[in-house]
Amino acid sequence: MNDIEVVQAGTVPYAEALEWQRKLAEDRIAGRLSHDVLLLLEHPPVVTLGRNSHATHLLQPAGIEVFEVERGGDITFHGPGQLVGYPILDLRAYKQDLHWYLRTLEQALIDALGMLGITAERNLGFTGVWTRGKKIASIGIHVKQWVTWHGFALNVTTDLAHFDRIVPCGIQGVQMTSVERELRNGKRETVWRESVDAVLQGFERAFGVSVSHSKECARQSLSFRTAHAEPRL
Repeated sequence: MNDIEVVQAGTVPYAEALEWQRKLAEDRIAGRLSHDVLLLLEHPPVVTLGRNSHATHLLQPAGIEVFEVERGGDITFHGPGQLVGYPILDLRAYKQDLHWYLRTLEQALIDALGMLGITAERNLGFTGVWTRGKKIASIGIHVKQWVTWHGFALNVTTDLAHFDRIVPCGIQGVQMTSVERELRNGKRETVWRESVDAVLQGFERAFGVSVSHSKECARQSLSFRTAHAEPRL
């Protein structure tokens, strides 16, 4: 069974998180990092454009940072209350198949949402996870020499009004939802903690791995993140 080190990093500006995961991926490719890592964090409000994005899908660019990145997919929003996961995995230890990896990420989130009492599913022809016809999680990845980075974004307590800035994932007419909206009960802090726990269990189940928590991660390359991450209260 493969082991994955989980780092819950709190709120991290997007540019720093992008540098962090790229460096971890480089270290994993070069053998300087001997194990897989899963970064779990939140971002301040930001819009990211994947390789397949269209400029017309950014409806309201004013007042928000925009990044063009190497992940697949179209346009998406990240912000507070959204659980973002960046798996740095060497797929040679799993299965060297990008479709398998995408479907397994989806399954991890579907399983996690099921544990929270939310029935979730795939939407044929699209990447991501839906519930009751609304999209609750987005996925966009990049892989180099079978090592992954970028990942998934699960709306937990996200202010969904932010998605009015974009055409989410380039899908016309899509409606977004969140764990909080679907459950319609519970304190925000409790919903967040339960969502993190469920995602980790879903990850273990779908990928057949064991996750371990660490405050130190193998951060040889970016140890500054340990000191500057802002933990969620």
